[in-house]
Amino acid sequence: MTEPFDDLLALIPPAALHERMGIELVEASPSRVVATMPVEGNTQPYGLLHGGASVVLAESLGSIGSALHAGRDKIAVGVDINATHHRAVRSGTVTGTATPVHLGSTTTTYEIVVTDDQDRRVCTARLTCLLRPAPAANEGQP
Repeated sequence: MTEPFDDLLALIPPAALHERMGIELVEASPSRVVATMPVEGNTQPYGLLHGGASVVLAESLGSIGSALHAGRDKIAVGVDINATHHRAVRSGTVTGTATPVHLGSTTTTYEIVVTDDQDRRVCTARLTCLLRPAPAANEGQP
């Protein structure tokens, strides 16, 4: 992972959704974010990977990339996500890879490709985040 951004990644709380889904970060930089997620525990009633699980993986990766691009002075807030599901997965692990389509000063857009253990495309998603000024350290404190 990119050394200067380790403290930003450390801000993700341990009980966050990504942990409950079993998402494990493999690589993180503004230009590429990669993570894995088990299919087991993330399925719908028919035993297939839940489409919503693929979207959670996609949004997690695009948000991390956007936050890394934003740096310490801004926060990234998702404003649009869409996903196309290409094939069913019943077991194993899926891998998500997020790469930027646009890295601007006020918005970012990432394409996230989710693949199965045979490197077949399972889902293609796109996430756009708005970059907002980070709140002051004591803002909102009583």
